[in-house]
Amino acid sequence: MLAAIVAPILAASVLLAVIWHPAMWALVAVCVVAFLCGWWLIGRRVRSFGYAERADDLVVTSGIMFRRLVIVPYGRMQLVDLTAGPLDRRFGLTTVQLHTAAATSNASIPGLEPSVASDLRDRLARRGEGRSSGL
Repeated sequence: MLAAIVAPILAASVLLAVIWHPAMWALVAVCVVAFLCGWWLIGRRVRSFGYAERADDLVVTSGIMFRRLVIVPYGRMQLVDLTAGPLDRRFGLTTVQLHTAAATSNASIPGLEPSVASDLRDRLARRGEGRSSGL
């Protein structure tokens, strides 16, 4: 969907640059390279997030250069929160935020579909209640 918005704008910019001044090709080339690099980095960032539900805990990973691995025992979870800002809602995404007593062990799983996020929240809440020391 984003490509359908960006492609016509990029094509119009190239056409205007050629008509307006032929020396604008350098600026257009820099913009195209910057756009492609940004697109590549966004893709890497999205693929860097992951989570796994294990028998006793939840494992959350993130990061491109500096990998972060957070292991949250179900019994330590105090709150499982769903958040979605205006852009998230526009693209149909939700973030699952896990809160524990320790400030450094909070973890989040961004970019989930609302139904998947809601199911994950419910499963984590049930498992946390089953351990009876958290939720």
